[in-house]
Amino acid sequence: MADPMTTQLPTGAPVEQVIDTELDRIRAHRATLKNRHSEALSRLMAERADLRGVHALADLVDDSLRWSA
Repeated sequence: MADPMTTQLPTGAPVEQVIDTELDRIRAHRATLKNRHSEALSRLMAERADLRGVHALADLVDDSLRWSA
């Protein structure tokens, strides 16, 4: 049975390195999704002016995207 207090994985990689790699992957994925959703929301709000005022958060994101462009 492996020692539960070890800082090495069976592959020989340190646990911290594996965790850091996984966190970097998750952060990159979240950033990609955030950009994709922001772009889609901006496109939708440009196509459908009648949606303005329906959802405050959507209006906020749309306004902040336009001000940052």
